[in-house]
Amino acid sequence: MNDLIKLTALELADKLAAGEVTSVEVTQAFLDRIHAVDGRVHAFLYVDDEGALAAARAVDEDRAAGKSLSRLAGVPIAVKDNMVTRGVPTTAASHILEGWIPPYDATVVLKLKAAGMPILGKTNLDEFAMGSSTEHSAFGPTHNPWDLSRIPGGSGGGSAAAVGAFEAPLALGSDTGGSIRQPAAVTGTVGMKPTYGVVSRYGLIAMGSSLDQIGPVTRNIADAAALLEVIAGHDVHDATSLPDDVPAFSQTVADALAADPNAAPLSGVRVGVIDQLAGDGYQQGVLDSFGAALDVLVSLGADIVHISAPSFTYALAAYYLIMPAEVSSNLARYDGIRYGLRVEPKEGPITSETVMAATREAGFGLEAKRRIILGTYVLSSGYYDAYYASAQKVRTLVQRDFASAFTKADVLVSPTAPTVAFPLGEKISDPMAMYVNDIATIPANLAGVPALSLPSGLSDGLPVGFQILAPAQQDARLYHVGAIMERALGAPLTDASPALEWEE
Repeated sequence: MNDLIKLTALELADKLAAGEVTSVEVTQAFLDRIHAVDGRVHAFLYVDDEGALAAARAVDEDRAAGKSLSRLAGVPIAVKDNMVTRGVPTTAASHILEGWIPPYDATVVLKLKAAGMPILGKTNLDEFAMGSSTEHSAFGPTHNPWDLSRIPGGSGGGSAAAVGAFEAPLALGSDTGGSIRQPAAVTGTVGMKPTYGVVSRYGLIAMGSSLDQIGPVTRNIADAAALLEVIAGHDVHDATSLPDDVPAFSQTVADALAADPNAAPLSGVRVGVIDQLAGDGYQQGVLDSFGAALDVLVSLGADIVHISAPSFTYALAAYYLIMPAEVSSNLARYDGIRYGLRVEPKEGPITSETVMAATREAGFGLEAKRRIILGTYVLSSGYYDAYYASAQKVRTLVQRDFASAFTKADVLVSPTAPTVAFPLGEKISDPMAMYVNDIATIPANLAGVPALSLPSGLSDGLPVGFQILAPAQQDARLYHVGAIMERALGAPLTDASPALEWEE
């Protein structure tokens, strides 16, 4: 194993800036790792050796010429395959887009290219980001680097597994109901969902447009802050993009880590424990890890307060009405006529209606069909008020509970997921059991607030995630608390991953 792949993104950036290594060498090391181990992980749907190495060579030439470069220039990255990439296949892990080559780049992809970051390839996901285990991919499941018989979380299991298996130092994910944070929790990585609108959604294949948000998947807090600085910012192509300047997240982390760890660096910080997000349905090992993490916060000087958010009890149900409704609308564009898969009926007339029906039957998987049907139902005449409108009212209550909670606490905390990674196939036939995996992460998406998951330890040898939430547009607060807590917890959990011991 090449030792370069063990370094964090910022450690690699420092070596690149000092001329100790070239981007081609770094990129090739990760490509070699992918080709050596991804057969057992299946984190990637497409690996772009040629494109990544060409980008790396360009960065090396610019650095040799003395050009001004971004901090992460030359550091490679993986991108979830629901973000369009010009000239590179983008499938959203669905047969309906199999073989589609986008004619343009998503805004986040343009930002990565402008920062000189070689893109290693596109990572696996649940079809159209619909799932909690990356078992609903049309191209097969991804495996957890900690235990290849278990799920890597979802829908962004490919991105989390790529970072956790040392196939990439950084990755981009998208989070609709927890699809960055929950995979991070079960793979021992760091996952961050920014405030809604901080990162442009232009070029992100839409699932739930009022919920989706792109964010970083990394090995530590500092890398997550540096990557968010690259991809954040206003975009005229996205009407929901916030106009604010990008805060200096990396400086926030640096300032936090400059504080004396023995001098109660979190003194005066009020940490709210959400009563509704740590109880029935949570594994004891997860609760034990959460309790130990709270003790760490207390030792750092934080004040623990208990917060009741009654509407969170109904957040899961509301989400699974709002999200399918938006899915049914967003996926209506896949009709077999404009782009993507086209299937003609074997019998009867060939009309736009019959082509659409045959294409959608062949192209969409079971979970996508389930959500389209549910969403169409809740939007239909006679049911809209009873279901969709009621769910939106619950969403407002969730937002109000957050607003109230943040008058009593500076940040809120909970376990990221109720369980550690479960075995592949265990819940695939039980949708409700699968949906419950997002119970702790969904409220943040309904309210649009930022949330971060960092590793808090192991339960039965598997990673456990600790979630921190902050008020909208206070993303820097997550990095401040998260960086101090991460330092107190010790080395990145990935340093203990069995993936480091795999024979190549």
